[in-house]
Amino acid sequence: MSADRLTVVGRSVPRLDARDKVTGAARYVSDLVLPGMAHAKIWRSPVPHARILRAHTERAAAAPGVLAVCAAADLPVKRLYFGPAYRDQPILAHEVIRYAGEPVVAVIAETEAQAAAALRLVDVSYEELPAATNAEQALAAAAPLLHPEIERAGHFRDLSGLRPIPGTNVCQHYQLERGDFARSLAEADLVVEGAYHYPALSHHALEAHCAVARVDGDGVTVWAGTQHPFPVRKDLAEVFDLPFAAVQVVVPLIGGAFGGKCYTKIEPLTAALAAKVRRPVRLALSLEESARTLTRHAVSVRIKTAVKRDGTLLARECEVVLDTGAYADIGPRVSTKAGYRAPGPYRIPTLRIDAKCVYTNNVPAGAYRGYGVPQVTWAGESQMDVIAERLGLDPLALRLKNLLKRGEEYVAGDTPIDGDLAEGLEQTARAVGWSTPLARGRGRGLTCAMKDGGGTHSTSCALVRINADGSVVVLAGSVEAGQGIRTALAQIAAETLGVPFETVVVAPPDTSITPYDWGTSASRSTTIMGLAVQAAAKDAREQLLVLAAKLLETEPATLTIRAGAVTHGDRTMTVAEVISGHYGLVGGEVTGVGSFVSGKSPGSLGGATVFWESGMGAAEIDVDRETGEIALLKYISAADVGQAINPRECAAQDEGAAMQGIGPALFETRVNDGGQLLNPGLIDYRVPTFADLPPLLETVLIENADGPGPFGAKGVGESGTFCVAPAIGNALAQATGVRLTELPMTPERVWRALRHAAKTERPT
Repeated sequence: MSADRLTVVGRSVPRLDARDKVTGAARYVSDLVLPGMAHAKIWRSPVPHARILRAHTERAAAAPGVLAVCAAADLPVKRLYFGPAYRDQPILAHEVIRYAGEPVVAVIAETEAQAAAALRLVDVSYEELPAATNAEQALAAAAPLLHPEIERAGHFRDLSGLRPIPGTNVCQHYQLERGDFARSLAEADLVVEGAYHYPALSHHALEAHCAVARVDGDGVTVWAGTQHPFPVRKDLAEVFDLPFAAVQVVVPLIGGAFGGKCYTKIEPLTAALAAKVRRPVRLALSLEESARTLTRHAVSVRIKTAVKRDGTLLARECEVVLDTGAYADIGPRVSTKAGYRAPGPYRIPTLRIDAKCVYTNNVPAGAYRGYGVPQVTWAGESQMDVIAERLGLDPLALRLKNLLKRGEEYVAGDTPIDGDLAEGLEQTARAVGWSTPLARGRGRGLTCAMKDGGGTHSTSCALVRINADGSVVVLAGSVEAGQGIRTALAQIAAETLGVPFETVVVAPPDTSITPYDWGTSASRSTTIMGLAVQAAAKDAREQLLVLAAKLLETEPATLTIRAGAVTHGDRTMTVAEVISGHYGLVGGEVTGVGSFVSGKSPGSLGGATVFWESGMGAAEIDVDRETGEIALLKYISAADVGQAINPRECAAQDEGAAMQGIGPALFETRVNDGGQLLNPGLIDYRVPTFADLPPLLETVLIENADGPGPFGAKGVGESGTFCVAPAIGNALAQATGVRLTELPMTPERVWRALRHAAKTERPT
C-alpha cells in the first residue's frame, strides 16, 4: 500500500498512554499493592571478591516486623543459578562474592522501613580474595579465575555456539575473518592503527528495578518492569521446577529501560522470598542499587585499517575487549555483535575481527541501547577521519566512496543492505552545513554507522480480537517502556483492519494471556511484532469479510472495509453489525492469529538480519581553549526508518537516543576504584538534561518504505546513539588539531590534550 493511501500509518496520532502519563494516572510496578504484601531489602557486599564464611542474621531476624532473613542456602528454590547466556549468576551470592554490591542476604519485613532497619543488623564474615577489576587485569596470566566452570543456559539458538576460552576469564571469543590480510597490507599505500576506549555507563532509567511476587497453590505470579517477560518466565520455571503454565509474568508500563531491564534481574529473588514467607513480596531497588545491578560494557578497541591512496579501503583488523563484570548476563551476545559490527558500514574486502567478553570483579554488564555499536563506532569512525586527514581527503567523500550500497552483502550469507546509506549521510551533511565556511575556533564532524536490527533468531506472536461492538484488542507481548510501541501496534492494526485508530486498544504483556514474544529490544518491536500484529489483523479481516459476505450474499473479494464499515456497492454494514448479524446476539468475536519467525543464515551469526538499522550524525562545536570545554552548537541525526508508522514518535526516539549519546561523549562515566563504584547516584553521576541540548538538534527521517516491516517499516530508536561521540571527536580534531581516543571528552581531558599539543609544537 503506497504512503498516500495510508489513513492511520504515517500519521502522528497521539500516544495511547499520553493522558495517563501526564496526569499521573499511569501505574507502574512500584504502585502495585497486594493484600498482605511484605517488603524486602538486600544486604550487599562491600568488597569485590571474597569467600563467604558466615552470614550473621540472628539480630536482624529478631528485629520488629521481620518475617524472614535469607542467605542463599535459605531460599526455597530448586535451582539457584540463572542467566540468559550462562547459568552463572546466583540469586544470592553462594560461597563466593564476585563484585562489590552483590546481593548476599535479603530481609523480608512487614514494612519497607522495618526491612531497612533490620538490614543494618546483618553482618557477614568473609575472607577477601584477589580481585581483577578491569579487563586487562582479568586477562593476565596470574588473574583470579572467576568461574572455573560455567553452564550454558540454552535459552537462545544464537547462543548455542558460545566459545569460552577454558582456564581463563574469557566467557566468549568471537572471530570473523575473510580475505588475505597480509596481502592487503602489502598492497596498501597507508596503514593506520589506533587504540580507543569507551567507558562503562549506568542506565539510570527514571524507574529503578522493582518486582512484586506472589506464590500460591496455582504457581508463581510476578509483576515486573522487564523487557523480556517470556525469558523471565523460563528462568522462573527453572528456578522453581514448574511448567510454564504455572508461571505468570505481568508487565505494566515501564519508566524507562534502555536495556537495563533486559532478561532476568531481581525477579527470581523476589519470587523466592515470596515463597519463603508465603505472602506477596515487593522488592524495590533504589537508583543506586540499580546502578549496582547492571552496567554498560566498558570496551577497548584496537583497530588497524589498510587503504589505497585514493581512499579505497582494503582491510580492517579490530581487537575488541569487553568488561562484562562478575556474571555474563547477555555480554557474550553483546561482544559477538560488537565484533560483527566493528568494521562499520563499509565495503572492506579483508577483515580480521577478534572480540573477547571478559569476566571481571565489577558490576555485571549487559544490554544497553546500541548493543556494542556506539563503542566500536567511536573507534572506527574516529579512525576514518584520521585516514581522511592523512590522505588529504574530505571525510564525507572518503565515506561516500566506501559505503555499502543497497543490495550489497555486509558478510556473506547475511541479508543484503536494505537502504541507501549514502542518501542518509548526504542529507546529514547538508543539514549541518558541511560545505559552508566555519567560524574561527569551530569544527564539524560527521559519522555513519549501522547495526543488524531485530535480533538474531527472532520470534513474535500476536492476536487481534474484534469485539461485538466493533472495538479491537491487540494481544501482544511487546513491552511499553516509553518508546510508544502500544501506539504503533494500534496504528498497524487499525490500518490493516480498516477501522478507526480510536477503536483499538493494546493489552499489556501477560505471559498467561498475551502470545509469545522474544522480547522488547534490538529495535525489533515495530518491525517484528508489527509483522505479527499485521498478520493477525489480516487474518481477522479475512474472517470478518467471510461473515459479511454471507450476510450481504456476495463474495468476500467484492467487499471493502474502511473507517469501521464493510461496503458492497451501495450497501454498508458496520463491523459491529456484521458480528451481531452472524452470531445473532450482542456477543461473539472474531480473533486473528499472526506470527513472525526470522530465518536462519549461513553467516557467522547463524541467523539472518531482519533489517539494517543505520544512523548518521553530524556535529558542529566550539572549543574554549582556555578551559577545554566543548560547546555543542548543532547536532544532526539521520535515521533510516523505511516507513515511519508514527513520524513524531520516530523523531522523538531518535532525538532521545542522540541526547543519550551526548552523555558519554562529553561527561558521563562510571568511576570505578578497585572494584568500588564511587558514583552510583545522580548526585555524582551526571546524565544529559535539557540544559545539555545544543541550540540546534534535528532529526532527519529517511523514508523509502523499503523495510521488511509493516508498510515498509524498519526499527528505530538505537541508531541515534551510534554517531554522537565520534562526530564530536572529529569536530574537535578539526577545530583544534587534537584527537582524543578515550571518552568522555571532558574539559579537563581536552585541556590537557591542548596543553600537550602546545608543548609538542613549541620550538626548543
